[in-house]
Amino acid sequence: MEARSDVIILGAGLVGCALAVALAHNGISSALVDPAPLDAVRDLRADGRATAVASSSWRLMEAIGVAPRLLPHANPIERIEVGEQGVRNLLAFQPDLENDGPLGQMVENRIMRVALREAAAEAEGVTLFTPARPVAVERDAAGVRVTLDTGQHLSGALLIGAEGRASPTREQAGIPVARWRYDHRGMIGMLDHEQHHRNTAHELFYPAGPFALLPMRGGHRSALVWTVEERDADALLSLSPRAFVAEAEKRLDGLLGRITLASPLSSYPLGYHRTAQLTAERLALVGDAGHGIHPIAGQGVNLGFRDVAALAEVLVEGARLGLDLGDATLLARYDRWRGLDSFMVAAATDGFVRLFGIGGSAASRVRRLGVRMVERISPLKDFFMAEARGETGALPRLLQGQPL
Repeated sequence: MEARSDVIILGAGLVGCALAVALAHNGISSALVDPAPLDAVRDLRADGRATAVASSSWRLMEAIGVAPRLLPHANPIERIEVGEQGVRNLLAFQPDLENDGPLGQMVENRIMRVALREAAAEAEGVTLFTPARPVAVERDAAGVRVTLDTGQHLSGALLIGAEGRASPTREQAGIPVARWRYDHRGMIGMLDHEQHHRNTAHELFYPAGPFALLPMRGGHRSALVWTVEERDADALLSLSPRAFVAEAEKRLDGLLGRITLASPLSSYPLGYHRTAQLTAERLALVGDAGHGIHPIAGQGVNLGFRDVAALAEVLVEGARLGLDLGDATLLARYDRWRGLDSFMVAAATDGFVRLFGIGGSAASRVRRLGVRMVERISPLKDFFMAEARGETGALPRLLQGQPL
């Protein structure tokens, strides 16, 4: 038997589920395929991973009805302080909280996964196929047909690849990808600390990479994202909790008082990749399937949510005009809209990584001069704060909190 839907989404992670829910809210049905069953997603053990949901992405969550599921577990980011080895608070981003709200919300990944997967499962017009994997995919002028390893057959007008960095859909489509490794690894976990974080995110730059603490709910816990050189990562992971904390305290220099490790540590290699295009015949890529960047600016998943908002707007407007959802004109609009924005963010992020990775006192003095200029020039500082919020460029309506 064949299950027919408007679109077929391969990958039910944060981005894939958000897209399915956004489309369902506007009458577009989807088949959502993922190898992980719902029970596996509901594993609520703390794993140290957390997402900084930018304010524009949070408005998307509100618009598609997911924010109420997240709010009891979220912590606002009301201030960001940037420093360098030996110098704290070189630059501070402090929004007008009364008029503009916080810069974003911190939510544990496990909470995000469950909230978005359950919202997708409950949405009218979304059919979940889990656990399942595609074993055959056909795209042509007539439409899209997918055969699953369960023996089920799916059909639709458009295929959406949302499987992440190693997207098999992207590879099978032959879309070229530019990529490189940074020879660094991101160490992630949770730290409990003596002093209240005051809803402040801290990013301290060292030659080996940034050391970031992001405020979590409760006031005395922060998510850690520590970039280290590849050759040092395994040694740090093998340390006892007490020894690891001692190394972390050297970087913090008493910033939040005594600290303890509050979750298991894990790490992942850091790299950059970006596709030459986000679309092909009856195909669109979203999230990490199309672009992956360094976590230095916390924009990775937020770029994916920007993809969701733009693609949803393009498809909903196309459906209202009676167009085929796989129409090349619609896909070209999405590619133009997201291609430039994702490129600019990726290029800026890569530039920051390389700039702050230059060692030596002369480079440090130049960096501090540049950071102080940003601190003192209001329009420049406002631009960077808008970037942190994900509010630059032609903003899709969902990111403005408006319905489609």
